[in-house]
Amino acid sequence: MTIHILHSGLLTTLQDLGRVGYQKQGIIVSGAMDVYSLRLANLLVGNDEGEAALEVTLMGPKLKFDDDTLLAVTGGNLSPTIDGRILPMGRPVYVKAGSIIKFGACQSGCRAYLAVAGGYDVPKVMGSKSTYLRAGLGGFHGRSLQKGDVLSVQAPQETSLRMIQHFVKQHSAVSFVSTDWCAGRGQTAISSGRAIRITRGRQFDLFTEASKNALLTDSFRVTPQSDRMGYRLSGAVLKLAHQVEMISEGITLGAIQVPPDGQPIILLADRQTAGGYPKIAQVIAVDVAVIAQSKPGSLLSFQEVSVAEAERLYLAKEKAFAQLKAAVSLKLQS
Repeated sequence: MTIHILHSGLLTTLQDLGRVGYQKQGIIVSGAMDVYSLRLANLLVGNDEGEAALEVTLMGPKLKFDDDTLLAVTGGNLSPTIDGRILPMGRPVYVKAGSIIKFGACQSGCRAYLAVAGGYDVPKVMGSKSTYLRAGLGGFHGRSLQKGDVLSVQAPQETSLRMIQHFVKQHSAVSFVSTDWCAGRGQTAISSGRAIRITRGRQFDLFTEASKNALLTDSFRVTPQSDRMGYRLSGAVLKLAHQVEMISEGITLGAIQVPPDGQPIILLADRQTAGGYPKIAQVIAVDVAVIAQSKPGSLLSFQEVSVAEAERLYLAKEKAFAQLKAAVSLKLQS
């Protein structure tokens, strides 16, 4: 089973849940920017939720499917179509061989995830299929997809095969069929203008009172220099009360560091393993996906919460996802 890349789009890479356990050797985690959308896309096609999917950024690719394929698209709405018809998002979709999937204008969010039943057939590197572009590591030959590439797909698992058998009965002259239900509308982390929740960073107390106040009262704009490594923000200049010499320390997902120019950077999936800039705050885990779905030019504001509240929100999110997973499983078996 193969997929031809007819047009690459702006940035289309293979990503899973990341390369975990190698940061002490200087190997970054990488992985999907919006992990919830990745996990949901895989659930909808009967894959393990950590299987790799295509991460499609802003301007998507054009793909031709050589075989009948079960797929799902989640995350940001980049106007996906199948042979010119709207591709329904957030549900299993069975497409006919020869179908062409194309992504168009970005209507909401910033990144979409396209999972196929069985998963993409690329080798794991250090336990992960994620692409780390700067090192040319993992994914499809360590790079983003290009025109002319051909992706192979692995054999579907038993759950996927049951779904495919169900769809085959409906499959006739139309180019695709899908379920009459969708999942995860409330799970998609599209920014609604709500403040991004943060906890205090390790060096929060080193900043001036005016800078601490500005972080929580001003808005910051996502600049075009933002990428998978970090979102660079422009806004109020954040200053240290006194100059300090810091020893580099480990970097966590969502850390907000402040370089000498005073403009904060939110560190994301392709972040470095260690850094020496002071960190004024930490985006809580459940809101990192909201950052990932924010486009350059978006305005972000921040709200401080306690570490206990951040943990409560994380557990609540995982509980809601487990319920969603159970509901999808029941639907797929019905």
